[in-house]
Amino acid sequence: MANPEIDTAKVTFVEVTADNDGQRLDNFLLSVLKKVPKTLVYRIIRKGEVRVNKGRAKADTRVHDGDVVRIPPLRLAPEQAAAQASDDLLGLLARSIVYEDDALLAINKPHGLAVHGGSGVSLGLIEALRQMYPDHSFLELVHRLDRDTSGIILVAKKRSALVGLQKMLVNKSGIRKRYLALLHGRWPASINEVKAPLKKFERQSGERIMLVDDEGKASHTRFRLLSAGSHYSLVEAEPVTGRTHQIRVHSQFQGYAIAGDDKYRDKTQTQIDQVHGVKRLCLHALQLEFPHPITGKAMCLRAEPGDELAQLFQQEGCSYEL
Repeated sequence: MANPEIDTAKVTFVEVTADNDGQRLDNFLLSVLKKVPKTLVYRIIRKGEVRVNKGRAKADTRVHDGDVVRIPPLRLAPEQAAAQASDDLLGLLARSIVYEDDALLAINKPHGLAVHGGSGVSLGLIEALRQMYPDHSFLELVHRLDRDTSGIILVAKKRSALVGLQKMLVNKSGIRKRYLALLHGRWPASINEVKAPLKKFERQSGERIMLVDDEGKASHTRFRLLSAGSHYSLVEAEPVTGRTHQIRVHSQFQGYAIAGDDKYRDKTQTQIDQVHGVKRLCLHALQLEFPHPITGKAMCLRAEPGDELAQLFQQEGCSYEL
């Protein structure tokens, strides 16, 4: 059931429905205040202007069926209006739907599109989808993909679906993710897995990166060589754990950085990419296998690489069959 249109010029009381039961307050507000900037939503929560059942609440407070949320007046200057997805982007996303039912939506996310706004990004995939589906009060990302990674990503249309899938992710069972990665050099067929702990570091520039470090979190990626050309290898990568940049760092740690990886490739690899016309991170989320969180049906969803990446694979003599 859709939430009513919110008049931001006055105090509004919104009753939480069963669809949003158990949702975080910040995500609930973002779903009902679709045209309000995320920064403003968090500001009114922080200042205590948002009340749940007449009491103050934090961003991570869980709302439940029947709760009443008080939203204060929001005076938006024209320049404060939340960024809106262009018709071109909405059309692209509509054509990129891999699977959809009452509980789930699977999208072949384009390269270069962040999954959500924030940190200098005014508009992400989830904001665009909420614009595409104005009658849906609940749309939440099940998992994440880096901005520069293309491929399949799941969005829950029901709270029960989100909870079920996230339990599978936390327990590291039930969901199998398979990626295609174009790597520099000739990946040894004998390397079929990498187990190396990862830790977050910050460069002097302020850029955050992940590095292999004994004090890091346990991380495990399976690899399988699919084909190799003169300068690059195409591999299937399956992350067993789900650390940030895991596939990118594990491949680089072995000496075979992903083509187009501005964050982890070295100068020589950068020059090779320039010669070969590589203009993007060559990492694509190809396939997801999981039991449907509502019906239990075995699901296998696949999103083929776009033309740019497919042509690059062909150019470099790298093919695949999965």
